[in-house]
Amino acid sequence: MADSTLVFIVLGLTLAAFVWGRFRYDLVALAALLGSVILGLVPGEEAFLGFGHPAVITVAAVLVLSRGFERSGVVDVIAEQVLRVGERLFLQLLVLTGTVVVLSGIMNNVGALALLLPVAMRLAREHDASPSILLMPLAFGSLLGGLTTLIGTPPNIIIASYRGSVTGDNFGLFSFTPVGAVVALAGFAFILLVGWRLVPQRAGKASLDAMFDTANYLVELRVGEESKANGLTLRELQQELEETIPVLAVVRDEKKRAGHAFFGTLREGDILLMEAGPDEMKLLEDKAGLRLGKDAEEEEQGADEEEETEAGLKAESPSVDSRQAQVEEKAGEEAERGKEKEEKRGVDTEGLQLAEAVVRNDSMMVNRTVTQLRLHNQFGLHLVAVARDGGRLKQRLREVRFRPGDVLLLQGGESELAESLATLGCLPLASRNLTLGQPRMLLASIAIFAAAILAMIFDLLPAAVALSLAALVALLVGVLPLREGYQAIDGPVIVLLGAMIPVGQALETSGGATLIAEAMLAWGAEWPVIVTLVGLFVLSMVLSNIVNNAAAALLMAPIAASLASGFNASVDPFLMVVAVSASCAFLTPIGHQSNTLVMGPGGYRFGDYWRLGLPLSLVVLAVAIPMILLVWPL
Repeated sequence: MADSTLVFIVLGLTLAAFVWGRFRYDLVALAALLGSVILGLVPGEEAFLGFGHPAVITVAAVLVLSRGFERSGVVDVIAEQVLRVGERLFLQLLVLTGTVVVLSGIMNNVGALALLLPVAMRLAREHDASPSILLMPLAFGSLLGGLTTLIGTPPNIIIASYRGSVTGDNFGLFSFTPVGAVVALAGFAFILLVGWRLVPQRAGKASLDAMFDTANYLVELRVGEESKANGLTLRELQQELEETIPVLAVVRDEKKRAGHAFFGTLREGDILLMEAGPDEMKLLEDKAGLRLGKDAEEEEQGADEEEETEAGLKAESPSVDSRQAQVEEKAGEEAERGKEKEEKRGVDTEGLQLAEAVVRNDSMMVNRTVTQLRLHNQFGLHLVAVARDGGRLKQRLREVRFRPGDVLLLQGGESELAESLATLGCLPLASRNLTLGQPRMLLASIAIFAAAILAMIFDLLPAAVALSLAALVALLVGVLPLREGYQAIDGPVIVLLGAMIPVGQALETSGGATLIAEAMLAWGAEWPVIVTLVGLFVLSMVLSNIVNNAAAALLMAPIAASLASGFNASVDPFLMVVAVSASCAFLTPIGHQSNTLVMGPGGYRFGDYWRLGLPLSLVVLAVAIPMILLVWPL
């Protein structure tokens, strides 16, 4: 069997596995690499050279630098300015989407979205609006901004490196700017003027306050003398219940202690503030002997008060009208006290350190349960609730297998929460009684990044070396801890790139890319070259909506080069077509991490994305092709 046929079989199975989604894309890519080695398509001694490829090193360095921006107080600076725009939707979209477009050009686009997502959530809450109208434009803006520079998105880095392997000269830092900036500006203008009207508004359902209306779920349960919970720790109580029911706080002697920080034993008279519905309430009563409502002393006191009232009424023997007035007055006082108690119980979450976060695509939580993660023992976090597709899940927490885009309501210590979320691979959305972060070496991170940019502009250092040096200096001066620097490197993306680079090269060396190019040449032989460029653009864009955009760029780059050779034209416009189209995954939530990250908080459904994504894709296509031919002529 010809090598080209074997390559097509491997790539076909790889793409099918990507679309199926049963296995993570990094594992699929690694399997494709090892399968190519076994079939003799990739020499064994060259199998892992892709992990040392400049594109892989550059992506890793950009991820570290982007995390440094996240920790340096950029969120607080931006939030302070954005929150001043007021309640006008046009201004909110202008500032939020415009900011993410600019930031995505100088840092990883997922990192830029991570900075502004909490700001958008806070803005929606302050003006009592659904965040769904803001989040999809924000996600698409991050993709558009990535088009503008070499470091904005992995496909640009891949295409720049591939061009170096073909012509001996890489694309520079701002080689993408003339085309990318115009396309980004056109896309931004379309979103701002027309596109936002196409975004489905998930009012109520999409609001995190509605999904996590804690006041409707909190109950106060008292530990009685005969309660099985008496003398147990909270961990022992969970084991006794064989259920994950969060204890948010323990009230003792009128002092509230957050559940995640309570390590003593329960005793008579303690009040547990818990998240529990009717089924959980019955379980707590049957297995732990916890009771809702007044304790015996309060009931006895209430009974005595009623007897005294009745005796007083009999002794005074007032008129019927007088007795009726006294009864109504008494009922009014009781109702007022009950209302005050209910309000206190329902909304008093001060000091509980509740925070909301969304599960990222690369999170270690994906397809695992809270029990498997040992969330409380290992990370010091209580899982309070999970929301998916805009609504709160009703199933038992211990049975929930987390998915990318799930929104979690968590409780944990203020000092440990940020680190735990970073380790788990979750993106903080907003917090309750918890600040989003504190400024840390903002000027230092900006200066380090600027020095790397200057080194690249003046060709003092290659991009991979300049950015790696900047990442190293950022770690040495403490812009972010070394541990968090390693966490910032997106392992699955690095494995995907390192594994797929040799497979992409096999597509070229086996003649597979030439066969595809010849088919496209034959199809477009009677048409102008621009028609073939449009076909290449559409093919690459569709591919990027079903697989990772980096994988799409790796697979389409050899085909683009073969097409250029077949037309006896410059390779640059063909590679630019791939660079732009591979970064325009606007049609599905799985095409790019930015799309997945806003799905849960925005309450979007799978089919919502094409409503804005399809016309935006057409706008990008209509603007990109003429600009590419103008800047990079055939």
